[in-house]
Amino acid sequence: MNPNSELAHVTVLLDEAVDALEVRPDGRYMDGTFGRGGHSRLLLRRLGPEGRLLGFDKDPQAIETGETLAAEDGRFVIVQRSFAELADEARQRGWMGTVSGVLLDLGVSSPQLDDPLRGFSFTHDGPLDMRMDPSRGVSVAEWLAGASEDEITHVLQTYGEERFARRMARAVIQRRAERPFERTTDLSAVLAQANPAWEKGKNPATRAFQGLRIFINDELGDLERGLEAALDVLDVGGRLAVISFHSLEDRIVKQFMRRHAKGEADKLPRDLPIIPPAFQPRLKLLGKPRYASADEVKGNPRARSAVMRVAEKLA
Repeated sequence: MNPNSELAHVTVLLDEAVDALEVRPDGRYMDGTFGRGGHSRLLLRRLGPEGRLLGFDKDPQAIETGETLAAEDGRFVIVQRSFAELADEARQRGWMGTVSGVLLDLGVSSPQLDDPLRGFSFTHDGPLDMRMDPSRGVSVAEWLAGASEDEITHVLQTYGEERFARRMARAVIQRRAERPFERTTDLSAVLAQANPAWEKGKNPATRAFQGLRIFINDELGDLERGLEAALDVLDVGGRLAVISFHSLEDRIVKQFMRRHAKGEADKLPRDLPIIPPAFQPRLKLLGKPRYASADEVKGNPRARSAVMRVAEKLA
């Protein structure tokens, strides 16, 4: 049995996200961030015998959970790929332009955060890794061993929105000269000491760890590619629902949806009698951003920063 299988995960905006997709019983759906399968299980309950659901995840433990679900329900298949590769998978399966809904629940899952062995946590000691897929790429420890002060500063500032990024980077370089960083709490302690303005109720290494995690997994690059891929795989009338957990993600989602909802007719001559399809809006925004209820936040504090945006494909 997986030793981490007991780590709890509470799905954020569970009913709201699946409701937003307006699930058709015979539709084809994609859960781009399977996690521990909360959204997928509810979606499957709303699908009929002809409906199909394809799950994506980079995390090997999520894949293990997904394979168990796939063995129980023949309408579901999971693949170990980033949701940035939605379109590639759709082409291989003959799904391009036929998908009724795509759901993206961004960020890390509770089991990833709570499992010290994954190296995401700044409060639980573990190997300094932070990779969603530990079999690919370099760990944070490996990257920090060779990164320059400017590179570390850029990552903490750009992806962590950490205003003391330079001070923290300098502290990392100074300590690294003595011995390399290998453990999460070791790095957390150095970052905390370099932070001169501790915020009540927030670990002083929070933003820096966020920045390192986002960078090492190319989360924002994956998101940009995944949104474009989702638009390509959706059928006309298909829906895209995206749940974000911090401002960097939400800004990308908001700008993407607004850009495609507006179209690019303003780039054409004003007297052009017909607007070519490539310049017409491709999405329709559906309602205002949605947030977790007070009751949900009370039961799951990690839901407090969640924001969901929903759009429908026009063409």
